Amino acid sequence: MNLTNLFSKINKNIIIVVLIVLIATFSIISIKLYTLLYTIHPPEPVKPPDYHFYLVAQNSVDPFWKEVYLGASDSAKENNVALEFKAPRFNDSNEQINYMEIAIISDVDGIATYVPYDERFVDLIDKADSKGIPVVTVDNDAYKSNRKSFIGTNSFVLGEEAGKIMVDATGGKANIAVIMSNDVQKDTAYHNLKLNGFLNAIKNYPEMQITDISISKMGIMSAEDITQSILNSDKTIDAIYCMDSVDTVGAAQVVVDLNKVGNIKIVGYGDAPEIIRYIEKSIIYGTVISDPYKMGYESIEALLEIKRNGNSSTFIDTGVKTITKESIKRYKEALEKLEQ
Repeated sequence: MNLTNLFSKINKNIIIVVLIVLIATFSIISIKLYTLLYTIHPPEPVKPPDYHFYLVAQNSVDPFWKEVYLGASDSAKENNVALEFKAPRFNDSNEQINYMEIAIISDVDGIATYVPYDERFVDLIDKADSKGIPVVTVDNDAYKSNRKSFIGTNSFVLGEEAGKIMVDATGGKANIAVIMSNDVQKDTAYHNLKLNGFLNAIKNYPEMQITDISISKMGIMSAEDITQSILNSDKTIDAIYCMDSVDTVGAAQVVVDLNKVGNIKIVGYGDAPEIIRYIEKSIIYGTVISDPYKMGYESIEALLEIKRNGNSSTFIDTGVKTITKESIKRYKEALEKLEQ
């Protein structure tokens, strides 16, 4: 071995030793610094949640309920609340009843729930109340129950505002088809507050009448099938009123597919992005909206007020807004301000 190779080998060994020493030194210093910082600023112990609340929604596919959950989640995070969210995929009162029973058995601290049109649900609300579990209702009320508070909008006013939009859309002359969600059966349809509000808005227009009421099984495909059936029937239909956002989108898609844009006026519910785009394109004439985010947020706030102070307002109104092509610019500007 010549001297050059020998020195090269020695240099490599020296470099390796130096690197090992540096790594070891760095590790020792890091450990000492961590120990020092831990001593000066020990990590705060994880605080257990103050309350465990349970949110039962109507379904998990409607963007409306996703917004409700978002609002509820934000309030829960701000107030150190553990929040469980449960919902059937599509409207199903039996599943909602199961979730309520689970919440009661689990002895949660509070329940926020949508109320389906099912008398058994009122009994469950009263059962929860008897066990000391406060219940607040969201979007749909059970005023004859022992619920503590209702968070939402006046359903009659929602329907009335939709009726006013329909009058504008049709000039006061229309044969209207109504698509309702499947938790309202046909024999009780006219007892629905939204429908009664709608009827009240058009009652002074003798050339406006409801000629068909259909029940959607919840889902865009269901609404599409219903709309196609309505428009292909012998009935002369020139306007459609949809009571939830999923049915509104489904109906609009069929009107586009059948090339009936302009011939069929659609008034719907909700402000899902698809609905806003359809309004901008004059496929949907207008929509009424409540504030699902505020509903979710205020439902948790109401439960907190009940737990802390023993009571809450019996009705927390989250308001009603309307959107048409004429007002959509103002709607978007207001939305942008909220997101800033």
